[in-house]
Amino acid sequence: MSVVAAVDLGASSGRVMAARVHDGRVDLVQVARFANRAVPVRGRLYWDVLGLWSGILDGLRAVGDAVSVGVDSWAVDYGLLDAEGHLIANPVSYRDARNSAARKEFLAEHDEQALFARTGIQSQPFNTVFQLAAESPETLTAAKRLLLMPDLCSYWLSGVMAWEATNASTTGLVDLQTHTWIPGLAPDLLGPITATGAILGPVLPEITAATGLAPNTNVVATASHDTAAAIAAIPYQHTASAFISCGTWSLVGIERDTPVTGEAAREAGYTNERGADGSVRFLRNVAGLWLLSESFNAWRAQGLDVDLGEVLDRAAKLPPLVSVVDPDDARFAGPGDMPERIRGFCVETGQPVPESPVEVAACVVDSLALAHRRAIEGLERLTDIAVSAVHLVGGGANNHLLCQRTADATGLSVWAGPDEATALGNALVQAQAVGLVAPGSEARHAVARASARPRLHTPQGSQGPWVAAAARLHSN
Repeated sequence: MSVVAAVDLGASSGRVMAARVHDGRVDLVQVARFANRAVPVRGRLYWDVLGLWSGILDGLRAVGDAVSVGVDSWAVDYGLLDAEGHLIANPVSYRDARNSAARKEFLAEHDEQALFARTGIQSQPFNTVFQLAAESPETLTAAKRLLLMPDLCSYWLSGVMAWEATNASTTGLVDLQTHTWIPGLAPDLLGPITATGAILGPVLPEITAATGLAPNTNVVATASHDTAAAIAAIPYQHTASAFISCGTWSLVGIERDTPVTGEAAREAGYTNERGADGSVRFLRNVAGLWLLSESFNAWRAQGLDVDLGEVLDRAAKLPPLVSVVDPDDARFAGPGDMPERIRGFCVETGQPVPESPVEVAACVVDSLALAHRRAIEGLERLTDIAVSAVHLVGGGANNHLLCQRTADATGLSVWAGPDEATALGNALVQAQAVGLVAPGSEARHAVARASARPRLHTPQGSQGPWVAAAARLHSN
């Protein structure tokens, strides 16, 4: 039995998983979990990257022997390094308010349609290209290298700087056709894009000393964008399947051989990101379980004793679609009192106002299911593909109410799981890189099927109420 270590950093927590590869399957064991929250300081929202690094080292210490280690994380955020390779400052969070103003200024000088046609990336305030526009000239002058978050951690592990392909593709700085940084748009702080699954080299001696990992433990540039890793682990059951990678965000999409870059796709809010095998993940970002997690943060800050499982169980007993919100409304994007924002939206749109945690949770779940329905309808319209089923992976796969309401809203069977899809995909790409799993997507999906047992949710009831709710929501 061989072990690879999968470091999975999410926007609200990080974890280290020991992935045991044996008999055509992978068994995941969580050996460490640690919090990750953006920290506001003097009007700027930073990531506590050194706190994350400490959690990673603790986790790797608990793994024991491993043949390799790989890091995945959320996209777009980065660390800037000086000439000696030292971090200049804590990375700024993609939710920082500076990005919206920078985006407006940047697009006043660059054609948005032309950018989408060249990069395939939807114009969102948090894109790396706009974050760079928000940096001061003094900061960029002091910097000599820019590493995206998982590449930064891989550098600290191996001493090798790399720019892994799946995460690079999300920045808005990569040419879709050449798969290289765009001259004049990407800064000189970037190096050649690194192939997914490349072995960067062994861990540094200081890492061996700090964690007990063997000196020949390889650091692998796994599918370092967490969504790419999650999709790499889908145990596909149907052709023409859509995926929903559901965590802080819901990423709703399909895998394709070619991008979709027409004006209709741009106007509808879709984006093209790179998959683990060079595929294109054509998808739409929906503000996922962020609304629910922020609601629970607000209730606990108010001293309420709320349990997620109990609240969702009680929410399942309420009639669906009493009140719904648009999760993509800008008011829901930042941290804060999410229940109060949800109530404000309902007041403005003339709907019943959810008061209790159970009512708010029901509203959020139904709203996310409607957003999933809308995104899948857009996929079908823009690609001329009739979606046959949905594979919902990530933390949202444990939210049985959300999975069932997504089936009800879309009229499609929903296969839920694996819930640790990102860590599993991370591990599978590593296992292929070091020869523990045969190469190619089919071999990887076969191991994923043997490793996970997705739960099936079939549609219940009529589509009529969901159609009516969608029409009501988007007419306001």
